[in-house]
Amino acid sequence: MAGLHTSLRPQPPSSAANNNSFIVKLLLLLTLLPLSLSLFAFFLQWRGGGVDDPISRWSPDESHKFPGMDSSPLSTVGYSSSSHSFDCSMLLGHSNTASFPYYRDWKFKFDSDLKPKICITTSTSAGLEQILPWMFYHKVIGVSTFFLFVEGKAASPAVSKVLESIPGVKVIYRTTELEEQQAKSRIWNETWLSSFFYKPCNYELFVKQSLNMEMAIVMARDAGAEWIIHLDTDELLHPAGSREYSLRQLLIDVPGNVDMVIFPNYESSIERDDIKEPFTEVSMFKKNYDHLMKDTYFGMYKEATRGNPNYFLTYGNGKSAARVQDHLRPNGAHRWHNYMKTPNEIKLEEAAVLHYTYSKFSDLTSRRDRCGCKPTKEDVKRCFMLEFDRSAFIIASTATEEEMLNWYREHVVWTDRTLNLKLLRKGILTRIYAPMVSFTCTHQLGRKRSSI
Repeated sequence: MAGLHTSLRPQPPSSAANNNSFIVKLLLLLTLLPLSLSLFAFFLQWRGGGVDDPISRWSPDESHKFPGMDSSPLSTVGYSSSSHSFDCSMLLGHSNTASFPYYRDWKFKFDSDLKPKICITTSTSAGLEQILPWMFYHKVIGVSTFFLFVEGKAASPAVSKVLESIPGVKVIYRTTELEEQQAKSRIWNETWLSSFFYKPCNYELFVKQSLNMEMAIVMARDAGAEWIIHLDTDELLHPAGSREYSLRQLLIDVPGNVDMVIFPNYESSIERDDIKEPFTEVSMFKKNYDHLMKDTYFGMYKEATRGNPNYFLTYGNGKSAARVQDHLRPNGAHRWHNYMKTPNEIKLEEAAVLHYTYSKFSDLTSRRDRCGCKPTKEDVKRCFMLEFDRSAFIIASTATEEEMLNWYREHVVWTDRTLNLKLLRKGILTRIYAPMVSFTCTHQLGRKRSSI
């Protein structure tokens, strides 16, 4: 008890004075510390180095401003153009030859210990300006092997030489031998694709894609791939919900009894009519109804379609990844199936495929130029499955350049910022910037090479 009474006694005056002195010093320290840090930060910025806005690191000068930032919620973030800004050449290789852009100290692995081994197959006639960034992005998120069925520009010597030089890429040309081999496919004797046979344009492409997918399954097995995905070169996989933004991690977490994984598609919603490089200039997308509340989807349907025939301009059933196994077969360009069983499939709740559809004004005329149908409502049904494609073809075939542009602005370009903001708040539209990060450095390197 003596100890307790001692602790409750009034302390001598000298002890109280010492405590007061300590409190004064502590308050003084707490006051001076933030002031000192502020002065130090000001000194560093005045000297032009040391403290960077992370966003500005992607922007070595004003002409290379992070694409899509002007119209984004991030456009108010500070921006630096000092000589100490981030230079993508520090990350990308310095080769001046036409080659696939790798990170300098980051080697993409192609050996058998990369799990799971993922391959993508595509049928394309695009040029290097579209194929190379598309492949680069998918290599970054975990794809190791590409089967490219090429024709048109993609099959030209200048383009194919570059494609064939890239590790993990197999180029397949549309030769007479290939067509003779595909003519013997069992697909022609089955009913699941028969309604698409012997029709021009998009129907013909759909059949061709299915035949190519069938051949790619055999190639995938020979390459030791565990997953196969069919994707167009205007589509990017968006592995949202995975650790480290990794497609491999996403598929590692798929239960072993699942045969197929469905990626709902998001459709690009461009805000300008002068887009040149969609992958680096488009950040706004319309979400798939699979990722929306039903009340939101149906309640905002009219505003989301803006007078177009359907919710999406083009397809809306997503794309899929299939586990490579016995008896696997394509089921059209968007799905896989199995000859011996009904595949067990799951639909991803966050990940998606980003479809950059009609994102360039020139897409109107490119569709027109590769289809020989008459621009009438009846004849376009032979060429196109979707109503919007039919309307776009007729406009591109019959209207003047100015009329085409006006139609494009009305039906494709999202110019009403008030509506855009409303749909963004409701979740119909969303901003996605992750792909831009991959492409910014790639394009900066391309500009440097073109100036040499």
